[in-house]
Amino acid sequence: MAVPSVPSVPSVPSVPSEFSEFSFSAYDGTRLAYHVAGDGDPVICLPGGPTDSAYLGDLGGLSAHRRLIRLDLRGTGRSQVPEDLASCRCDRLVEDVEALREHLGLERPDLLAHCAGANLAVQYAVRRPERVRRLVLVTPSVRAVGIPIAGDLRLATARLRRDEPWFPAAFAALEAIAAGRGGEDQWRAVAPFSYGRWDEPARAHHAAAEERVDQEVMAAFGAGGAFDPDATRAALGRFAPPVLLLAGEVDPGAPPRTVAEFAGLFPAAGLVVQPRAGHHPWLDDGERFVTAVAGFLA
Repeated sequence: MAVPSVPSVPSVPSVPSEFSEFSFSAYDGTRLAYHVAGDGDPVICLPGGPTDSAYLGDLGGLSAHRRLIRLDLRGTGRSQVPEDLASCRCDRLVEDVEALREHLGLERPDLLAHCAGANLAVQYAVRRPERVRRLVLVTPSVRAVGIPIAGDLRLATARLRRDEPWFPAAFAALEAIAAGRGGEDQWRAVAPFSYGRWDEPARAHHAAAEERVDQEVMAAFGAGGAFDPDATRAALGRFAPPVLLLAGEVDPGAPPRTVAEFAGLFPAAGLVVQPRAGHHPWLDDGERFVTAVAGFLA
């Protein structure tokens, strides 16, 4: 899919508060799209999924404090599908992040990643620690560092929502998934647990995100060889830049206890647990989310 080219000057574009779209050429010629909004020091934002970055929005208003640069991972959103789908593997996407940094002419940008994007962010940080000023991991996936999440922990976190009307059906589906009996119906049924409020905006956000998932790209992202947890954990123990990990209090996808264990892999990382937040904390309480993240980045 075609995207407009950005001027050849290697600098972060100056854009208004609305996101503007640009593109650049990756190491193999694949055209990758990125979206820029806000003012201030730049923050490269990596989405989860893998999917395009649109679901991140302006991260609850973070663009009022920093210039957000959202990357559409290859094969998603406005970025091209590569000729070699194997290049969508998580560890290989590190070169796309580096190509974006070079394209923008940034020496040491801040890096923010959500969910599965954290797997990419930590691998980039391991390979190029000198290129990261600060690192923010929001409700992070832990595949790259090999931290197991017990089914009982997910269920205990989910039980914090037991007074909500949708809880019985969603919890039954989560129990089936935890027992290894989850199918498509069960995965659809647990969607409310990803949001601190299962209201109309949350339903619309979830539906839009579901439409953008490409199963082939997702499979390629986590294909064999994508992760080397032992090596990554060891390298993170030597990662010197400041790190913030943010968990949602009621998120069974990245329970606070697991995120705290992740934080412990770094020499000195801060941990914030956002009250009553799910897997998308900037949607649940944008002001609280921005206060934590902007304060850390400042």
